[in-house]
Amino acid sequence: MKIKKGVMIISALVLLLFMLSGCRDDKTDLSATTPVKTKVNAAVIKGPSGIGMVNLMELNASGTADNDYNFTVVSSPDEIVSKISNKEVDLATPPTNLAATLYKKTSGKVKMLAASTKGVLYILEDGDTIKSAADLKGKTIYTTGQGANPEYILKYILTKNGIDPEKDVNIIYKTDNDELATLLATGAASVALVPEPIVTSVKAKKAELRVALDMTAEWEKASGGKSQLLMGCVIGRTEFIENNPEAVAKFLAEYETSISKAKTEIDSTAALCEKYGIIPKAAVAKAALPRCGLTYIDGNDMINHIKGYFDVLFAANPDSVGGTLPNDEFYYNPQK
Repeated sequence: MKIKKGVMIISALVLLLFMLSGCRDDKTDLSATTPVKTKVNAAVIKGPSGIGMVNLMELNASGTADNDYNFTVVSSPDEIVSKISNKEVDLATPPTNLAATLYKKTSGKVKMLAASTKGVLYILEDGDTIKSAADLKGKTIYTTGQGANPEYILKYILTKNGIDPEKDVNIIYKTDNDELATLLATGAASVALVPEPIVTSVKAKKAELRVALDMTAEWEKASGGKSQLLMGCVIGRTEFIENNPEAVAKFLAEYETSISKAKTEIDSTAALCEKYGIIPKAAVAKAALPRCGLTYIDGNDMINHIKGYFDVLFAANPDSVGGTLPNDEFYYNPQK
């Protein structure tokens, strides 16, 4: 009887220990918390500069991004200026010269995190006479962007190839790319400086149009490889960057991956461009992607390659970069 009673006591103790162990495990599980993601508001411009972001936008939509992003798609760079200035967004994808202008305008309250888009400008020709930049001599060239980057880029490349932009060519400026596309499609213009995705759209209407020159490649030749035509970037508010260094590091890693996927997974990226309103039609996005200059350059490489570009813009028109060249504090450089 004593043995039986002892066995019962031992069994009860074992059961109690088991229950206590189970409670402890349950308590541990309940106390384990999922890491809180940093909320990040980001503005993305429609067109080539927004393409590199779409795979991250999709990752965020699935809930598996490292940060909690709230993306806003805007139609023009001007919207970036107001949203950054009003602290409505933490990150944005403006043209690089606008980023420099914002740095001056906000007294250093933004930083360039990475270059994300090389040049997207091309010389289209209805014919087969232009094989090099030197062949532009004597041509009538239609373009948009008078007093802006397209004009400065075109004139720099012409000058570096021994062509006087004021005497040796006839540059005709138009107000917008839709007008330029119409002139090309109807044959009213035979040579034009055109950006993607307009290149793809107008070639779809007139297949005999030929991409004669890639102005990004021509820039590198003209500069002797000392600078690159880096036209798009991602910036962040300085305050946000300083307060959230880990979130910024996570974003840059995810953004680089997103850009890499955009360059290699063309079909799915094109579909996402349409889904998120970056480019209206997936078919146009798919055809344009190889010429959209997607890249990811940060740190010292970004600084070394873009300073020469800013030098050219400043020489052409100081206001194009905010009136003064940005100092080193403008560039986010964790490699320092």
